[in-house]
Amino acid sequence: MVAVKENLMEIQADIEQAARRAGRNKEDINIIAVTKYVTIERAKEALSAGIVHLGENRNEGFLAKFEEIRDSATWHFIGSLQSRKVKDMIHHIDYIHSLDRKSLAKEINKRAEKTVPCFVQVNVSGEESKHGLDEGEVESFIKDLAAFEHIQVAGLMTMAPHVDNPEETRPLFRKLRLLRDRIKGLGLDYAPCEYLSMGMSNDYEIAVEEGATHIRIGTKLVGSEL
Repeated sequence: MVAVKENLMEIQADIEQAARRAGRNKEDINIIAVTKYVTIERAKEALSAGIVHLGENRNEGFLAKFEEIRDSATWHFIGSLQSRKVKDMIHHIDYIHSLDRKSLAKEINKRAEKTVPCFVQVNVSGEESKHGLDEGEVESFIKDLAAFEHIQVAGLMTMAPHVDNPEETRPLFRKLRLLRDRIKGLGLDYAPCEYLSMGMSNDYEIAVEEGATHIRIGTKLVGSEL
């Protein structure tokens, strides 16, 4: 398996070029290593290579890695989160990327002891297989979150369809950026909505060109072992 450091250098070069094309600063783009399909050792290798952010989408996998790595990483929970599992991980996670329903917000607020930055997940593609709010539901949902003192809306997140031509994802990423701009423009103290979590191994360059601040890369960065 190729060393994470080599993969990271290639990805960073891609990001730099995409950022330049879009007139952006490459420093504004955070790479989240999605480590759900790799061992703890490979996750540690990612950290040694210079990665700061690790992403997990299952409680069990996250908790096992957290026990070994703890505060050496900034932790992102990027999968669909069941309300009943919030209590197990809420005190260890730094960001939640999959807030998409009021029952989950209620549980996060109940269990958290400090403010939890959350990305509201939006299903911009309209695929039935994808989690997330419809575009038209987002503003009212975020306004309702004012009732939860421990939740901060850090930004919006989406998962684009996996397509052969990544260029096809551009309208979806652009749609999320425009929606983010609208929410940000509301000036809500609890919802600064500065960030965009979008783009994965196959389409991150397009996502960067369209404004992504957090890209979630698994296979192309750390590979797949499990």
